[in-house]
Amino acid sequence: MRQGLAAAAAAYLIWGLFPIYWKLLQTVPAAQIMAHRIVWCLLFVVLWLGLREGFGWLRRLSPRLVAMLAASAALISLNWWLYIWAVNAGHIVETSLGYFINPLVSVLMGVLILRERLNAAQWTAVGVAAIGVLWLTWQGQRLPWIALALALSFGSYGLIRKLAVVPAVQGLAVESGLLFLPAAAFLLWREIGGGGSFGHGELRIDVLLVTGGLVTALPLVLFAIGARRIPLSMVGILQYLAPTLQLACGVLLFGEPFTHAQALGFGCIWLALGIYAADGLWRARRRPPVVVA
Repeated sequence: MRQGLAAAAAAYLIWGLFPIYWKLLQTVPAAQIMAHRIVWCLLFVVLWLGLREGFGWLRRLSPRLVAMLAASAALISLNWWLYIWAVNAGHIVETSLGYFINPLVSVLMGVLILRERLNAAQWTAVGVAAIGVLWLTWQGQRLPWIALALALSFGSYGLIRKLAVVPAVQGLAVESGLLFLPAAAFLLWREIGGGGSFGHGELRIDVLLVTGGLVTALPLVLFAIGARRIPLSMVGILQYLAPTLQLACGVLLFGEPFTHAQALGFGCIWLALGIYAADGLWRARRRPPVVVA
């Protein structure tokens, strides 16, 4: 269990420190960063799977599963692009809000799409989070659209990946494979048009673009290792490490404003998450132990 906890915590630590990484690529357009991320991620994932288990699992992919992974690929590419753009446009605090509310958006999707039922504590959490979002909208005189778009795109991605029964790393390989040709074609088009960023500047930028694929695949591999070895309730608590670190990066490292009004709105979100997490832990402890005959 200790190894699983370390692996899962490392995954969320990497995701939480992503703003620092993407800020280092601030001179590169977000669309090109995303395309490089897809291309190099596919390379690293293929190498990992080739060394670990081969590719016999590809024969088990059905047309329906591939179609579902095509939809999830479109959603995650939108999420990646928006996140990178928002980080480099000075909206790290709002991106962290998106990932704080994402679990509650996923809960609502479960209710509306999968017909799941919520208890009183869960409905209370959703209501308190809604108050927080409405407060931030009123105070900021605009809907926090970046946060909501990130939460909705990642929540929808998670919903599809829940329904598409495929291991995490294998699923990422298929998604990256489906996105590879459009991403490579876009990068080639930018190179021909003179707007490419790879190989035309500092070596540091080229290295960061290539290793962007590694930092995309590595935390997912770590998460897959950790999730198999620790309780789901612990995973649920650890997931808040990433947006907490993102918020800290935005405020402490990059000097983004965090006003008292924002703190109140975020406080509602944190209270909602606390209610939801406490309810999940309480129900997990009340669940009778599984007796193995």
